[in-house]
Amino acid sequence: MRRTALCGQRRLLFQRIRVHAHGASDQLWLEGFEPSELKTFLKPNEVLVRNTFAGVNFIDTYFRTGLYKMPQMPYTPGLEGAGAVVQVGSAAPASLLGQRVSYHGDSSGSYASFTIVAQDSLSRVPEGVSDADAAAVPCQAFTAHYLTHDSYVCGPGSVVVVQAAAGGTGLLICQMAKLRGATVIALCGGEAKAALAASVGRADHVIDYKAVHDWPAAVRQIAPEGVHAVYDGVGRDTFEGDLRVLRRRGTLVSFGNASGAVPPVAPLLLAGSIYLQRPKLNDYMVTAEEREKRAADVYGWIQKKQLQLTIGKIFPLSEAAQAHAYIEGRQSTGKLLLNCKE
Repeated sequence: MRRTALCGQRRLLFQRIRVHAHGASDQLWLEGFEPSELKTFLKPNEVLVRNTFAGVNFIDTYFRTGLYKMPQMPYTPGLEGAGAVVQVGSAAPASLLGQRVSYHGDSSGSYASFTIVAQDSLSRVPEGVSDADAAAVPCQAFTAHYLTHDSYVCGPGSVVVVQAAAGGTGLLICQMAKLRGATVIALCGGEAKAALAASVGRADHVIDYKAVHDWPAAVRQIAPEGVHAVYDGVGRDTFEGDLRVLRRRGTLVSFGNASGAVPPVAPLLLAGSIYLQRPKLNDYMVTAEEREKRAADVYGWIQKKQLQLTIGKIFPLSEAAQAHAYIEGRQSTGKLLLNCKE
């Protein structure tokens, strides 16, 4: 990561990460800027947030590599963050000033000291929830919520597999599926991750795929008739195995590409009348009401200690490249954050 020249200045300006070209993590550049640059562009229904933390997600690496495309280059990465509202647009309520908020949006640009955020992308952070926990909610917790409550509505009698169960999203899917009464089979790699899936994720069964020769067969030993659904954020490496463990009319929810994108699928592969879905968070938060409902559930569970957020590691903003390398190396457990005030 390189810094723009700040020679002759007594202090470092406010910071942001910029991507000027698609590629590896060394395409993340640290730049200095002044918030006045952003205030000029504040639209009536937008607010300016002084970020405390930004969330790091696999989807950020997809945009950086060019698998997914941003509308324009260069851009500031990051889809979610948390902090305080320091300025409001002319149509935004003045009551938002000073409020602690979290947010999520396709082009938020949260890897920065300040971010312009659409008012409709905000969720107020209640008392008793830290800024770090708030930054961990919008992408992963809201994703886990729509997966378990909408994509495949699990509940008592459901048997589900959660891939990458020790990751930030996986741990939350496990917990929310358990809150809904489902039986959870957690898949992860390594003893430490298996222990996390059992303790924090509260999974009923944990399979360490590194310790077994054939993980789909291990799932079938637990659920001989197959499982009702698989929640898979891994992608290419687990897709064929997912199909093997589903029962007739089972549901495969493929919501991520941590191991790479799944190749084109012939319909004949979906034997047993399998349902295949490729959902996206924003399609499940189309309205303010949907966002508020998910936020109310998630923050309510956190306040009641029914849902445990796991912060795996916090990097300074200046080490965003290291954070991307860390998550791409499958080293992470729990949520990765960037400290936007360091």
